[in-house]
Amino acid sequence: MSAYLSNPQIWQESWDRQQEAFLPDREERFAAMLSAVAATTDGVAPRVLDLAGGTGTISLRTLARFPRAQVTVLDQDPVLMAIAAASLRDRGQVVDADLGDAGWRAKLPEEDFDAVLTATALHWLPAERVATLYAEIREVLRPGGIFVNADHMPEESLPTLSERLDQHARAEREARYAAGGATAWSVWWERAAADEFLAPRAVERERIYPRTRHSHEWTPPALWHVDALRVAGFAEAGVLWRGGTDAAVAGVR
Repeated sequence: MSAYLSNPQIWQESWDRQQEAFLPDREERFAAMLSAVAATTDGVAPRVLDLAGGTGTISLRTLARFPRAQVTVLDQDPVLMAIAAASLRDRGQVVDADLGDAGWRAKLPEEDFDAVLTATALHWLPAERVATLYAEIREVLRPGGIFVNADHMPEESLPTLSERLDQHARAEREARYAAGGATAWSVWWERAAADEFLAPRAVERERIYPRTRHSHEWTPPALWHVDALRVAGFAEAGVLWRGGTDAAVAGVR
């Protein structure tokens, strides 16, 4: 069995392409996040927590924009964490922790982050856990630090248009799959499970994430998140970015 992951860049690229089939404006939300980081750190190399960071997508983009940044990826998926670790090497840390457990903070090597960033991840958690998590995230930020969560957050004042936008995006995605222009989620995971290094981690992933656990996504409108951030104690909270039925909400400690 291979003792290391060969070609982590290829795995990163394949993950990006697979994700972009769902999120054509994926890079735009990342750019908005990092612009907010730049605006709140005034040229100082930021300390960033990439929450539920998967393959380290946000961390890698953070390092590309801020080469001296300190990044920590926190996740629980053994396949994605292996890719993150192989990609980051000595440029960042990878922490194994379950955000469904309030003890996740104890796994961090340090706190007082300049920014906590997360994308398309927290929708797997129930409402009451997300609300509590927001208060926990506030505590790992330095005063003036920011939290940004980008996810599917439809505009509640445009219910009909939001539904039409979702249908249109779904049709375009299926067309890409049919034409071979994008890799489907299930196909990507099948390839990961066939990789010599990732295969045992895919087995472990199935134990951690039984299929029944990922059978429901909870995606409230952005206003719910903004209200939850305010209740959690953030001094400021609002929508930082919007693209169709997706948005990024930000909270300032």
